[in-house]
Amino acid sequence: MANGDLLTDILAQAIQAERDGYRFYLMAAQSTQDSKARETFKRLADEELGHEVYLRVQYRAVAETGAFDAQARLGTQFFYPGESPIFSPELVGRIGEAHFEMSALSIAIQLEINSIKHYQSAAEQVSDEAAKKVFAELANWETDHYQMLLRQQELVRDGYWQANGFAPF
Repeated sequence: MANGDLLTDILAQAIQAERDGYRFYLMAAQSTQDSKARETFKRLADEELGHEVYLRVQYRAVAETGAFDAQARLGTQFFYPGESPIFSPELVGRIGEAHFEMSALSIAIQLEINSIKHYQSAAEQVSDEAAKKVFAELANWETDHYQMLLRQQELVRDGYWQANGFAPF
């Protein structure tokens, strides 16, 4: 496979993954009753959409010129602060009832793991230094998402399991 074909294939897969992430996070934002979770999922959806737009620019550049567009910018990453970066204290207080939100966390974590693996693999496969840098940056960005989601899951998991009889407490 020629380098340009490899890049466009990697970019096409990344565009689809970002689109899937966008749709998932948007659905999660629309489905949760927790205002903080709604805001956070919406922000994650916006970040995934921004990634998709950026990747589409790069796809066109590679298809037309064989190289990444050095002028394109990925955007600014949002920092998700706090011990509970996604859920409000109210939701955490009734975590045993938060079935949708707990499922959304699990799915989101898996989506981020898949993205990290894709971008890390892409960075290893391509020879174009600009592409390597972009894929490494995207892997780091998705790693931050993953760590934030995992931090939230770890904070509430035991309470959720105990409230729902999933673990022998």
